[in-house]
Amino acid sequence: MSYLPDPQSHPELFQGVLARRAVAWLIDLVVLGMLVLALLLGGLVFGVVTLGLGFLALPIAVPVAVLAYYALTLGSPMRATLGMRAMDIVLTPARGRPLDGWAILIHPLVFWVTVWISWPITVAIALFTPRRQLVHDLIAGTLMVRRSPMERRFRYADA
Repeated sequence: MSYLPDPQSHPELFQGVLARRAVAWLIDLVVLGMLVLALLLGGLVFGVVTLGLGFLALPIAVPVAVLAYYALTLGSPMRATLGMRAMDIVLTPARGRPLDGWAILIHPLVFWVTVWISWPITVAIALFTPRRQLVHDLIAGTLMVRRSPMERRFRYADA
């Protein structure tokens, strides 16, 4: 892990990351709630029009839409959900592999599983890791850092 940024030499990358992640999660919950609500309303209309058959698609459509949200946002060049973008944080790889394909979907899936099992333990572990990584970050091999300091750091490093 020596290629990862060090919180001691680059504290600006990790400053307030846990609080920013919490607010980003709340923003994403609102966005996902609106997405699910739109799907449910559309599913209601579709279900009525198809005399009830359309209701069978909802248990599949909702999880697929949530996964699509994560795939499209975390899989974009920004590597951040809408909440993460608003809070100036970005998801980065921590194991030297690129974030693509399944790696993008593993992060939110493991997040939701660990949160369902025990969110206090998930958050408490972050208080004891030097880079403030949560359980799902350690499992998925990811790291969350502040975007603007990271961009400044690498822009000046290239010059």
